Amino acid sequence: MKIVDDKIYISELVKMSLKMFGNMVKAVVDIEKEIMVVDADLHSDEEAALLKSGSKQENLWGINIYPEISGDGMIEFDSMINLRPSFNNKSRSVDSEKTKIKITEIVNKLIKYE
Repeated sequence: MKIVDDKIYISELVKMSLKMFGNMVKAVVDIEKEIMVVDADLHSDEEAALLKSGSKQENLWGINIYPEISGDGMIEFDSMINLRPSFNNKSRSVDSEKTKIKITEIVNKLIKYE
C-alpha cells in the first residue's frame, strides 16, 4: 500500500496492476487533502490507512484505476466504501458529478507519465 501525496508514475501503476488484478489498481482518494492510497487488496484497507492518517470519512472515495487505458476510461467509480446513504451516496459509484470531477482532477494531477 502506498500513499500518493505528490506523484506516482504510470509505469509503477502498471506494475501494481499486474501483480494484483491484472489490469487495475484499487485506490481511495481524499478529495480534501488531494491525496490517494493505491495498491491494496481492498478499498477498505486503503480507507483505513487514510482515516488513521487524519482524513475524514466524508472526503474518501473508492475508485479503480486502469493504467493502460487513457482518458475517461482510466477511472472507474466503483467501490463498496462509496455506498453511504448518510452522505447522500446511494450506490457503489459516486453519485455527485461535482465529486467525480474533483476525483478525476486529483488523480490526473498525481499520475505522471514518463
